[in-house]
Amino acid sequence: MKIFKTEQIKALDAYTIEHEPISSFDLMKRASTALFNELLQQLDRDAVIHVVAGPGNNGGDALVVARLLKMVGFQLKVYVFSTFGKYSSDCLAAQNEYQMAGGVVHVFDDGTPIDLDIQPSDCVIDGLFGSGLNRPLEGFYAAVVKHINQSGAKVFSIDVPSGLFGEDNRTNTPESIVRADVTYTFQFPKVAFLLYDNAPYVGEVKVLDIRLHPQGMEQLPSEYYLFGKDEARGLLRKRDIFSHKGTYGHALLVAGSYGMMGAALLGAKAAFRAGCGLLTVHVPSLCCDLLQGAVPEAIASLDSDEKAFSELPDLNRFSAVGVGPGLGKKMQSHKALLSLLEQISVPLVLDADALNIIAEENWLAKIPKNAIITPHPKEFDRLAGASSSGYDRLEKQMQISKKYGIVVVLKGAHTSVSLPDGRCFFNMSGNPGMATAGSGDTLTGIILSLLAQKYTAEQAALLGVYLHGLSGDLAAAVYSQEGLMAGDIADYVGKAVKRVKS
Repeated sequence: MKIFKTEQIKALDAYTIEHEPISSFDLMKRASTALFNELLQQLDRDAVIHVVAGPGNNGGDALVVARLLKMVGFQLKVYVFSTFGKYSSDCLAAQNEYQMAGGVVHVFDDGTPIDLDIQPSDCVIDGLFGSGLNRPLEGFYAAVVKHINQSGAKVFSIDVPSGLFGEDNRTNTPESIVRADVTYTFQFPKVAFLLYDNAPYVGEVKVLDIRLHPQGMEQLPSEYYLFGKDEARGLLRKRDIFSHKGTYGHALLVAGSYGMMGAALLGAKAAFRAGCGLLTVHVPSLCCDLLQGAVPEAIASLDSDEKAFSELPDLNRFSAVGVGPGLGKKMQSHKALLSLLEQISVPLVLDADALNIIAEENWLAKIPKNAIITPHPKEFDRLAGASSSGYDRLEKQMQISKKYGIVVVLKGAHTSVSLPDGRCFFNMSGNPGMATAGSGDTLTGIILSLLAQKYTAEQAALLGVYLHGLSGDLAAAVYSQEGLMAGDIADYVGKAVKRVKS
């Protein structure tokens, strides 16, 4: 699914209006009816519902919803806010229909004191401003937002929380953004919803299908996409009945150091669960017994150094290489990693201390084309410099992919995968329970396994991230998010594959 910038949404609406065809007011009604049907399941019948409408089409949506709620008996207080009495034509039409249905509208402008008398037990439907906003709310409208946020009532925002920009909020004013409990957004989430620093504003996000014209969405270009189960199923390959272990590749995982072998074991288990045929794990020589006892399926490659990574095995026999989990940052490991970067000719995934070494040595340009890197935000900032916001970090991520020709997997909620061609995908699986030690090591193993099976770097990153998140979801359903451990994620990879196929 494509995600469109707010500047493109008007074009999509216009295309739908022209090619369906449908009037803009009827399209508004369709969207508002979808919202009304959802709100029926959420609103407390005994609560007073405060409908806050702005002067534009977002306000029109709120007023249509108000009319529908009135028809089924909800207790409503409806407020319309406008400066100089200016409204969009559809907002005026919605207001007229609400009044014709017997509804009372309280109109506020710059000169009217704002006293909405919202109690903590009430609910607010926020339709002040929608996705087209491009400057921070101030003065009159900022005061309305402040009133809503201080009320303690449960807030339901229409399309976007009023005051939030659809993408880049670096110049926004946090105090002038509605803090919604639930955001009902139309057709697709906005990019801002997928970034960590906007979570306090958007709350729970629910996407409503308002049937924008599919051809319009197909034709309009976008940099941003969602990646979910349907996309994962489209990538996952069926196994040949006459295949053998060699068919599914021989992966090399360079991981672990004395005292940090858990990372190597987690990565190795996840790699096997993701389907590679053979796996060699290169570990310090003192760690051999631990590896072979915990993962007997793996082939041990022993470093001459007893405690750290210091040399490479012969790379010619491997179909993909993964480096980094639990590696440590000894100076001999720096030298060995540089040697690997200079001579590797097979697909590569880099994680954890491999990325920390690259950041320390400023070796970003030495990463081979089409390699995959899997940093968490702090590791990414070491590579790219500190970021002022989630959107700033996202821009840097996409720039690095294009500049260096690599795939960047930026881990977190809605893990983003940026590609050298400029596209960026947001993952739709996973849960907060996966914020636990070793979770990233299992992701490295999964991606390595897919690379060994000859999935492209793009496919391995996207499918690997989705399977990783889904494994966490399945495990959390059994152990809870709080009880989730990285080993559970590794154990559930096979079940995640099965779920994608179903």
